[in-house]
Amino acid sequence: MSNKMKDIQFPSVNYDDWKEQAIKALKGKPFETLFSKTIEGVTLEPLYTQEMLVEKMGGQLEKQISTIRSLKMSATFLAAQQIYGKTPEQFFSNIQDSLNRGNDVLTIDSRMPFEWNDDSLSQLVNYISENSFKFYVQNENDSLLKVFNKIDDSNKQKINGFIISETPVTLEGFEKVRTYSANTVTYHNDGANAIQELAIALALAAKYAQLEENFEDFTKKYFVNFAVDTQFFSEIAKLRAFKVLWKAFSSAYGFNNPSAIPVFAETSLRSFSKLDVYVNLLRAGNEAFAALIGGADLITVHPHDVLSEPTEQSIRIARNVLLVLKEESFVADVLDPSGGSYFIESLTAEYVEKAWQLFIEIEDAGGIDAFSQSGKLQAAIEEVYNSRLKAVETRKHSLIGTNIYANPVDELPLATNPQHSQIKRLAIPFENLREKYNEVQPSIAILTIGKLKNFKARADFVAGFFATAGIILKQSGEIETIEDAIGWLKQVNYDYVIVAGNDEDTKSLIPSILAQKPKNLILDVAGKFKEEETEWLNSGLNGFIFAGQNLIVKLKEVLESLKGVQR
Repeated sequence: MSNKMKDIQFPSVNYDDWKEQAIKALKGKPFETLFSKTIEGVTLEPLYTQEMLVEKMGGQLEKQISTIRSLKMSATFLAAQQIYGKTPEQFFSNIQDSLNRGNDVLTIDSRMPFEWNDDSLSQLVNYISENSFKFYVQNENDSLLKVFNKIDDSNKQKINGFIISETPVTLEGFEKVRTYSANTVTYHNDGANAIQELAIALALAAKYAQLEENFEDFTKKYFVNFAVDTQFFSEIAKLRAFKVLWKAFSSAYGFNNPSAIPVFAETSLRSFSKLDVYVNLLRAGNEAFAALIGGADLITVHPHDVLSEPTEQSIRIARNVLLVLKEESFVADVLDPSGGSYFIESLTAEYVEKAWQLFIEIEDAGGIDAFSQSGKLQAAIEEVYNSRLKAVETRKHSLIGTNIYANPVDELPLATNPQHSQIKRLAIPFENLREKYNEVQPSIAILTIGKLKNFKARADFVAGFFATAGIILKQSGEIETIEDAIGWLKQVNYDYVIVAGNDEDTKSLIPSILAQKPKNLILDVAGKFKEEETEWLNSGLNGFIFAGQNLIVKLKEVLESLKGVQR
């Protein structure tokens, strides 16, 4: 058998052959329906081939791959997990536990529940003298920065770390502490897309490069911090594209062989939800893996309950995500895991081209500060954010456990982590809506007409629709006559009912139901009925529920109607 298998020859198939078969499988739908457009404006093709990639990039392909591989800062990545603690005692206990359990870089946000006094700063000195660190501070007057005043001049050369701040921090004598952070996470959290983040990273580099006498001194202080979202391949391409852009940027300053710049990545919180929080763990795992494949040097995984109050268990799980990736995936042993992929290389090149164009636009406007002050940057990011929000509200983009497959009995946590309260998360409208429905406690049901096989699909859709607001709907069971329908409506006394059935059953019963329904009952129909819409609405129908509808808009409308009729 094995010898015969060695002799098997598979016929070669080219793109045209594949396209022909794809068109047949589409059964009349246009071939163009297989193409999709990303939020960055990049058109994704259904299939990528070697010939397409070579035609697109030519001799630039080899340069792109070699640039990405040569600008990798380290052979593997380091775990940079954030340290939490309500008291100094708990905080420092967690530091030691974190180090014992595999954390490489101490990540500390200065906004702690306790004060950074002399005692806590003195204890912190002992840890940052022996371990790398990543600090998040508000500005150069942040109290956490006083820790550097407690370090002897003889030990300053040992201190190795990074400081993320909105404005660069000045430290004298700490040559191994990088303070020029292109922190694109704040823009990411406002809704920015990958191309905008890349352009902003370069624009910040251009701004900070002017603060040093020469470009080489600047590169020793500069690093970039990205948030990695759930768009797996897009985020891989984003991290790879930065390295290509960095070389082009350095070349403009006369450095054709630039030094590698540390690339940080942290899991995105704009896709996190307070609903069904364990799904956040899946999101974070996906994002961390993308960061690893994309070539990040330091990775931070946020705990799945970080939006409320991280627990000892969730912090440990988050750290273990990185340890499993490092020890069991073996991806870290490969210099450029996605290198040579037709799709990834094409996407990387697209991001490089578009991000460079946007960077030039920012520079022509006078730099990142002038571009921001003009309102153009915020307007562009706001436009992308609104597009993201609309995609979530219409379910074109899924937030599992929030806008689809929601658990209606899931309770929102009362605690809120102030460190992340300003993020424009996509789940917020659903969380707010669930709170409002919980206050009103409406009485809602589905009137299912016909046989089970005829109404089940639409009834399940409606149940899932309202589950996003935390509502569990009752169902009438099989109702096949107008008499049974009206009898049930009068008996149960609900505030709001949705009729679900197939098109034929719905069309036959709705006119009679509308003529005899209880006066104060709000009635909707599941499905789109364009021809009957005007007539039914004029006869007292409230509206329709259908796929592609804006969930937030519809559910808000229903809630307002319910407030006026509740018994």
